[in-house]
Amino acid sequence: MMDRRTVLAGASAVAATLATKEAAAAPAGDFPKGFLWGAATAGHQIEGNNVASDVWLLENVKPTAFAEPSGDACNSLELWPVDLDLVRDLGLNAYRFSLEWARIEPEQGLFSVVMLDHYKAMIEGCRARGITPVVTFNHGTAPRWFAARGGWITPDSPDLFARFCDRAARHMAGSIGYASTLNEPNAPIMVADSSPPQFLEAVRAMVAAGGRACGVKVFAESFSIGLIGSAAEVALMQSHLIAAHKAGKAAIKAVRGDLPVGVNLAMYDDEAVGPNSLRDAKRAAYYGAWLEAAKVDDFVGVQNYARTLWDDKGQVSAPKSANPDSTTPTPYPPSLANAVRYAHAATGVPVFVTEHGVDTSDDTIRAALIPAALAELQKAVADGVPVRGYLHWTLMDNFEWMSGFKSKFGLCSFDRTTFKRTPKPSAGVLGAIARRNGV
Repeated sequence: MMDRRTVLAGASAVAATLATKEAAAAPAGDFPKGFLWGAATAGHQIEGNNVASDVWLLENVKPTAFAEPSGDACNSLELWPVDLDLVRDLGLNAYRFSLEWARIEPEQGLFSVVMLDHYKAMIEGCRARGITPVVTFNHGTAPRWFAARGGWITPDSPDLFARFCDRAARHMAGSIGYASTLNEPNAPIMVADSSPPQFLEAVRAMVAAGGRACGVKVFAESFSIGLIGSAAEVALMQSHLIAAHKAGKAAIKAVRGDLPVGVNLAMYDDEAVGPNSLRDAKRAAYYGAWLEAAKVDDFVGVQNYARTLWDDKGQVSAPKSANPDSTTPTPYPPSLANAVRYAHAATGVPVFVTEHGVDTSDDTIRAALIPAALAELQKAVADGVPVRGYLHWTLMDNFEWMSGFKSKFGLCSFDRTTFKRTPKPSAGVLGAIARRNGV
């Protein structure tokens, strides 16, 4: 839906030179045997032409808050074997991708065997290359019909999602390595709390245009995409998303009980500043209900991009970024490990780093961040925090929601005309760490 990384950019910064120095000083060591090293992607952001989805509609209505439409994206619907070869050749042993609900169920109750076979082929393609497939059942988009009937605000939305999870799991769960039900379902609360009013108004106008295109009202009766809403609407949405996670997990487990299933959460490295800091209250609002739900899951996915500082009034302003083209602050290397430690302490379950990265066209910043952050993560593992794997966001530059193709999170670049993928130096940095299984 939106570029959550833009809206939720944290309030911290350290120079890239510091990241380099920290990486150089990091002690040698190993991650656990069987640790998964990989890259993460999302269907809508790389596949292209996801015409039955709610987001495709909103990219193309007027007014729209999207900088540009996704169009062909990275053409990964066709080029997924190239992507898997790339993951393997980089020395990675895991690949996270998502199922596009809108492709599998383009109309309510109508399931496409062709598209179910497509994603099953991707899973088997991972296995054939020695790659563990990590599959997200829903990442940021939904079918247009789902949005037109109210999306996650409607009481039966958990049941509709569970039905989709059941159908998909029965077709392809046998070879999945790890499964996540939802990606960042806590983001709507974070977005509503931290976005400037003019942004929220622009999104509301776009959603209203989407509703008109579908011939339905917005929020009061129907069209909703899980993006924004009033405090009451967001609270209702969260209640239904938690129920959807539980129902979706149950449906997947009913098909294959031994498949590890969790949920991926957007998480800052929240730090308190001064007396009476709002840090704990913000943690409770942003993650509390989800971390409670995750206590009975097989793992919790942590997706961290930034540190956020909280005093008694709110978020402390960040120093000016040394990376002017980025939508996120200059990276703070310990941020990931701090978020991982907190997630495990709050849930008691293993952690899977399902996203971590930085938006920059200067790949030296990314190449410095990876070893620096992983050195800190390695310390957390040495302290006894059970971490199952690390998935970098993202395999290649792609369609970053409302930012369009401007953002550069990829380990690889790609040509929008030829779709050729080209590894950046940072890809080699991560690959070398993966082959060593340590920093």
